[in-house]
Amino acid sequence: MAKVYSEILEEHDTYPKKLKGESLVSFYLYTKIPDALPHLISYTLYRFECALRSTAILGFVGITTLGYYLSSSFMQGYYNEVWLLLIMFYIVIATIRIWFNKYSVSFIVIASFFYLDEFPSINFDNFIRFVTSDIVPHPIRTDAGLDKTIAWFSNIFTNEILIGVANTIVLTQIALVLTAILALITFPFISKKFSNKFFRGLSHIFLVILRSTPEYILAYIFLQMFGPSMLPAALALMLHNGAIIAFLMGQQTNELELRLDVTIKKNELYLFEVLPRVYSQFLAFLFYRWEIIMRESAILGILGVATLGFFIDSAIADFRLDKMMLLLLVTAILNIAIDIISRKIRDYLKVEQSITSCGCSLK
Repeated sequence: MAKVYSEILEEHDTYPKKLKGESLVSFYLYTKIPDALPHLISYTLYRFECALRSTAILGFVGITTLGYYLSSSFMQGYYNEVWLLLIMFYIVIATIRIWFNKYSVSFIVIASFFYLDEFPSINFDNFIRFVTSDIVPHPIRTDAGLDKTIAWFSNIFTNEILIGVANTIVLTQIALVLTAILALITFPFISKKFSNKFFRGLSHIFLVILRSTPEYILAYIFLQMFGPSMLPAALALMLHNGAIIAFLMGQQTNELELRLDVTIKKNELYLFEVLPRVYSQFLAFLFYRWEIIMRESAILGILGVATLGFFIDSAIADFRLDKMMLLLLVTAILNIAIDIISRKIRDYLKVEQSITSCGCSLK
């Protein structure tokens, strides 16, 4: 959230420098925050929605959420129960703005502390063993020597890391391009600038279904249709992430104030007025989802695609936690690299001067 908050504030740096004054704190509190507040609130609500969706994946840890029962029914093949639970999930997500608002948020936060499950006692012996033994490379743990350690790393690097990184990057880039195309096509459907109330309602329901359905369930459905390959994973990532960005961009366009002489033709309004004004924010959301798509690409390795997640899952299944930790470290480094690249691209594509600060006269 902090990362995206900072990028939203960067995109709203629209005031000439002479208005900033000498106090950065005053400028931050009385200029930057008020200017970007609607977008900050919109993104915060989106993150709350993401937290709800995460229960569909994290239910496997044993907390009795809808995600727990959804995961159990899915694994046992009770697909009629899966669809019923998904419908309940969609209803919860679609009605967020009704039951989670400025009037109810305080009550919900306070009540949640009384409803939380009791946390079990922590066994520090297990933690110490995990840190000092389980994740230590096997040759080092057994004092096998430097040659054995190098051979251990070389074998994993050649047979798993190189293959996993290559497949993860390929799948990520395919999904990223498809996500951008889907978002640009669909966000006008939920915008007041382009659609009537009835059509916006239908489009909103459609996007809620896409962004609320866990990626692994979408991927499993496509797996049954197309067989094992990168295609099911790419389509699942496209639909899920594209629907999320389309929803966010639709909210952004609803807050735009159009000129009095704006065109009434929808295609010209989209191409020459709305899209140029929200494009920088679109890039911010897209590049943020780039990191998430990369991590999801790794996770979807459970479908059989040899991504980093496939090899991590195999290491966990074999209880080779030292290899798992090495692969997780590689995944983290890949994430950091993507973050750096996305920032560089955004800085390169950003317009350096606005029309209000370039000294142009519009008389």
